[in-house]
Amino acid sequence: MIGPHSHAHWEEEQLGKAFDLRLLRRLLRYARPYWRLFALALLLSGGISVIELALPYVTKTAVDEVLVLPWVEVRGEVPPGLEALPLGEGRYLVREKHIPADLRETWEHQGLLGGRWLVVSEEAAEAEVARRHPDLFLAVPGGYALAEEGLRELPRPEVLALRAPQYRTLGLLALVFLAFLLVRFGLTYGQVYTLQFAGQRIMFDMRREIFGHLLRLPMSVLDREPVGRLVTRATNDVAAINEMYTRALVTLIQDFFMMLGVLAIMFRLNARLTLYLLAFAPVIALLAFWFRKKARTAYREARKVLAQLNAYLAESLSGMAVIQLFRQELRSLKRFQEINREFFRAQMRTIMAFGLFQPAVAVMQNIALAFLIWYGGRGVLAGAFTLGGLIAFTSYIRTLFQPLVRFSEEYNVLQAAMAAAERIFMFLDLPKEPRGKKPVPELRGEIEFRDVWFAYNDEDWVLKGVSFRVRPGEKIAIVGPTGSGKTTIISLILGFYRPQRGQILIDGVPLEELDLSAYRRQVALVPQDVFLFSGDVWDNIRMWNGGLGKEEAERAARLVGVHDYILRLPEGYATDVKERGMRISVGERQLLSLARAAAADPKLVILDEATANVDSHTEALVQQALEKVMSGRTTIAIAHRLSTIRNADRVLVIHEGQLVEEGTVEELLERKGLFWALWHLQFAGAQG
Repeated sequence: MIGPHSHAHWEEEQLGKAFDLRLLRRLLRYARPYWRLFALALLLSGGISVIELALPYVTKTAVDEVLVLPWVEVRGEVPPGLEALPLGEGRYLVREKHIPADLRETWEHQGLLGGRWLVVSEEAAEAEVARRHPDLFLAVPGGYALAEEGLRELPRPEVLALRAPQYRTLGLLALVFLAFLLVRFGLTYGQVYTLQFAGQRIMFDMRREIFGHLLRLPMSVLDREPVGRLVTRATNDVAAINEMYTRALVTLIQDFFMMLGVLAIMFRLNARLTLYLLAFAPVIALLAFWFRKKARTAYREARKVLAQLNAYLAESLSGMAVIQLFRQELRSLKRFQEINREFFRAQMRTIMAFGLFQPAVAVMQNIALAFLIWYGGRGVLAGAFTLGGLIAFTSYIRTLFQPLVRFSEEYNVLQAAMAAAERIFMFLDLPKEPRGKKPVPELRGEIEFRDVWFAYNDEDWVLKGVSFRVRPGEKIAIVGPTGSGKTTIISLILGFYRPQRGQILIDGVPLEELDLSAYRRQVALVPQDVFLFSGDVWDNIRMWNGGLGKEEAERAARLVGVHDYILRLPEGYATDVKERGMRISVGERQLLSLARAAAADPKLVILDEATANVDSHTEALVQQALEKVMSGRTTIAIAHRLSTIRNADRVLVIHEGQLVEEGTVEELLERKGLFWALWHLQFAGAQG
């Protein structure tokens, strides 16, 4: 129990590719019913991307069209077709945005460009300010011109009046910017809600399918699968896939189109500068390739050790009483510390991979920004680039690098989802319990084993050529040493397993041909270790059978003699028994199990050591209840306490997987065979 878990590595061997198209196709089957929601989410993502791209352009417009004076002085001839306002002495005013970039660069290089100017139409209200300051304003065709230096000499109120149109435009741009932010908020909320709703529906469907498949698995599969691993399939693994649906896929698509949009705008603003910035792409690609390799190795190791840690912790909690009884606390703690330390180191390797990649991308982003400021700033000074364009470029370069920074997170999510999907589909691909289709309208209770051979593993035979027949209404006891195959016979009768050789017939029909659900509805099992589910006493007696009313449940409780005890519980039949019935004593649990069997009105009753875990007084109560439950029904009972089988019609003695004796109690005692030896040993030990 304290040792390492042999199965702990199983899950980690299933870590496939970080992006597996085969698994993705199977996952998309769950998303198909909600394709409209995902289409809406993508549409909303497109709207968000458009706004993200528009916001820097609004800033550029505010700088170039409002904050910066639009007219520039040119000292020299202006080419035909370019609007120009003469200032005299060979000087002209030209709108900066109308000057071709190559011509602007040439003029700047030749020193022909002067300062910036503001031009006011003579028909505008602002012209009144110009008329009051003839010393600062120059008359030009259709209005007045004011140099940028002269603007600083005007009183503040007159500056406000003079630039009133720009202030109005600036206010409008600010409202547009705010409107974009509000729309982005609404689109983001809609996208998150839509994706989460779709993701939760997919999780609901997957959990339902997983649990439904779990209910149809054969016991041979459930016996070898740890409970914790099966629980993980329907919880952690499904949650990992939800992360992929709600984060990774849509985000990756959105980032892809965002990067295309950013590059398109950057090329439009300045193609040469964009090409220079793209020179950083190979370095970032190498970083991403290195990170993918390192992160995958580190992630795989961390998951493997985490599985060992969880398994050891679960096992230790289950066996805590044994650990404390044998004073193994220190040894268990040391072993846990070893695994915990190994997990810490594995996690640190994962953190190192992420910790190096993200700062490396951030450094590349800052280097690109530094280059942008240097080269773009020179372009602004040289007239080849506008100040607003440079500011917009800084925003776009950040937007271009953001998907690369998010790549590490999305890669982690995608890898976890692919690993979880592989484990889930391996589970869902397990074959279901084979079930026949022949109906069982009314079970008579006749059971026949014909030369039955059975092994749990290969040919390690547990039963070897067992043959017997149980007549309807007969009470049969099965006895034998521990490990002789008694419980296996019960499991075969219940259809949990299929024999490798021979045949089992129920009412003359091969068991494999019967509809197991219809057959089991007429069979009741009273196990040695009674399992009570969380819920009240009503539900545990009726087993959620809507066809059984509370009257039938109470009648069954009265039949087995547990009614008075139930009434003494805090809330009677409505008392919550808690997980596994921890509020109920062992004896009362056994009686509730008998009440459960009686309420089902079975035709076949199977008792698996029903009195093994109770004291003598409770055994007498249980024995009385058993007589009532068994009355008129075919009964097969496994018993270690031979005193409980005195009323059996026949006794089957099993030894090393073979039927060695058969007969009544008296006949077997007279033969002085194995049954006689078991009887003698048990009662001699009791007398001693």
